[in-house]
Amino acid sequence: MHKDSKRREALLYHAKPTPGKIQVVPTKKYATQRDLALAYSPGVAEPCLEIQKDINNVYKYTAKGNLVAVISNGTAVLGLGDIGPEASKPVMEGKGLLFKIFADIDVFDIEVDTKDVDKFIETVKNIAPTFGGINLEDIKAPESFEIERRLVEELNIPVMHDDQHGTAIISAAALLNAVELADKKMEEVTMVISGAGSAAIACANLYVAFGVKPENIVMFNSKGPLRKDDPKVTDMQRKYATDKHFDSLADAMKGADVFVGLSTGDIVTADMLLSMADNPIVFAMANPTPEINYDLAIATRKDIIMATGRSDHPNQVNNVLGFPYIFRGALDVRATKINEEMKKAAVVALAELAKASVPEQVNIAYGETKLAFGRDYIIPKPFDPRLIAEVPPAVAKAAMDSGVALAPITDWEKYKDDLLERMGSDNKLVRLLINRAKTDPKRVVFAEADHLDVLKAAQIVHEDGIGIPVLLGNKETILELKEEIGFDAEVEIIDPKTKEEEERRNRYATTYWETRKRKGTTYLDAQKWMRERNYFAAMMVNKGEADALVTGYSRSYPSNVKPMMELIEKAPGVTRIATTNMMMTKRGPIFLADTAINPNPTADDLAKIALMTAKTVRMFGMEPVIAMVSFSNFGSSDNESALKIRKAVAFLHENYPDLIVDGEVQSDFALNPELISSKFPFSKIANKKVNTLVFPNLDAANITYKLLKELNKVMSIGPIMLGLDKPVHIFQLGASVEEMVNMAAVAVVDAQEKERRSKQIKK
Repeated sequence: MHKDSKRREALLYHAKPTPGKIQVVPTKKYATQRDLALAYSPGVAEPCLEIQKDINNVYKYTAKGNLVAVISNGTAVLGLGDIGPEASKPVMEGKGLLFKIFADIDVFDIEVDTKDVDKFIETVKNIAPTFGGINLEDIKAPESFEIERRLVEELNIPVMHDDQHGTAIISAAALLNAVELADKKMEEVTMVISGAGSAAIACANLYVAFGVKPENIVMFNSKGPLRKDDPKVTDMQRKYATDKHFDSLADAMKGADVFVGLSTGDIVTADMLLSMADNPIVFAMANPTPEINYDLAIATRKDIIMATGRSDHPNQVNNVLGFPYIFRGALDVRATKINEEMKKAAVVALAELAKASVPEQVNIAYGETKLAFGRDYIIPKPFDPRLIAEVPPAVAKAAMDSGVALAPITDWEKYKDDLLERMGSDNKLVRLLINRAKTDPKRVVFAEADHLDVLKAAQIVHEDGIGIPVLLGNKETILELKEEIGFDAEVEIIDPKTKEEEERRNRYATTYWETRKRKGTTYLDAQKWMRERNYFAAMMVNKGEADALVTGYSRSYPSNVKPMMELIEKAPGVTRIATTNMMMTKRGPIFLADTAINPNPTADDLAKIALMTAKTVRMFGMEPVIAMVSFSNFGSSDNESALKIRKAVAFLHENYPDLIVDGEVQSDFALNPELISSKFPFSKIANKKVNTLVFPNLDAANITYKLLKELNKVMSIGPIMLGLDKPVHIFQLGASVEEMVNMAAVAVVDAQEKERRSKQIKK
């Protein structure tokens, strides 16, 4: 992407539609005067008095127990250095965003304008009563060590400097598993660490806590190995200073079992790697360029076990695996601190999770047939939904066992259920979708690329590695728009109306005419239609000259569907085309069908729509739980609309007994597990969380999805086309750039799935 364009996009993201990335949202009713009187004066006096009687009641009556402060003075921000407190605020807001989406923890970011250690500590101590925990961030060493040490000692709430401990915790989990796979022992491995800052010291300290001997560690800074006779070595570093002589990093790595990189890119060569012991463990965690290129490393040593900080390689050491879940566990038992036992518990939980069977949702997200514990999978993936249910309980239990928990947990199963429920509101499925697409990008035709927003979507798809865009439209217009938005990458541009496309246009016309000549279409008609971009794009996909197509931005849905229905065959065994929309609601993703194609489906149609939607839900790694909704519940009406749903459900129960589906049922009962369980305990969806709704007609489905989208600002992905043999997906008229990017990702994943099934059939 053009540098100026990228800069403009980043600034626009932070500025619009509301400056910043986080906000305060009320959690109580506030519609009436009565509500306001309870929220403030005079009602608010009652909880104030209860807290005055017992200070612990602050956790009962306020948000303190789920509120973390992300605090910095801006002295060591990302790769930017000492940029000051105000300039660090976007980073702190970003950290708050991660806390919320991964662990449902609320955050106030606090930027403190002082470099004085005592003043910083005093400020934090003075505001600490507001918070349930404190995450220190981007504070330069060695001051960060002293600040954290004193705050941990002097406050009675959890405090952690994530820059120090995050990488240590994640990489320690990876190290435990790597040492096991290498058939070595922690107390025997020899280790070289490149980097001697706060993260390196924290990593070394935690590795030692798990058995690595300090005398087996050699630590380098930019000037060479830390030496015991060097007066510049700090007290924190002295534990890892050596009296041995090493000419260079290459010299130290000879025969070493482990290399840990927390320094700078491309400082380790293939020869250095070859000099290491058998089954070398290499954690090259410099970002964005590792200490040694991943492809070079695995080509050099077939026995290597390697991790990096990058998401495009196996074994990513990503802090988001740690801090949200560590604070979640600490907050939930009201821990007075995050101690070593809690950090070690997080390490063990992460290491053990990598050994457990991987859910299909994670395999799908990362485009793997089956992830399994081994050299390329020694730590969990960041999108693993089990993290929220495994790491916080381990941390909470360690807090209890070590005597720092003020509110112990007694019902662990209920606690795990509560943790999983917390994650219903985030958009992790969108991240999973995008990540899955990026594992195997496909050629996607954007049939209206001479529209600015469509071209912007194609640019994002290209730059984020989601797919390989093919741009259809007026070439001159596309080139002008590309320059305007800084889309300077070389991508294929096709104008179906130009002379240079005449041969392909005639070839497509011949194929089209052969299939339509007995349906009133002449060869001249076929040639005319192939000048139209949707017909041309559909033929590209039919001929295998592209893998998928997306269209619909500038025309009505029916006008876009027509060429697809004429040109694209139905999938084998399919007799009815339909669509579904995936709605990212607060209770999690819900699929709605059919939202765009069938005005008044029959009972047979509804059963087929339910089956096709179920297949799509599984494509996203979820098990479908389907409610066939109506205005009536289980036979309470004999209206024609209710009857056809009843017949569809009866057919599905008889022919697909393993499918979790029921109806007819009213939507409030369908979405309320307690309500349906109390009134209709016999239902197959009782006590289950419904994630799919099938509607009796197009009116109901289309109106519902658009109401959700506009009134509740629910993100919608769709309509996703069901039943076609090729990956063809149509936007709604005037779709946003984000919606088009998401639909392109759906098209890529759909193409991946169809390719996989085709290979299975051929086998």
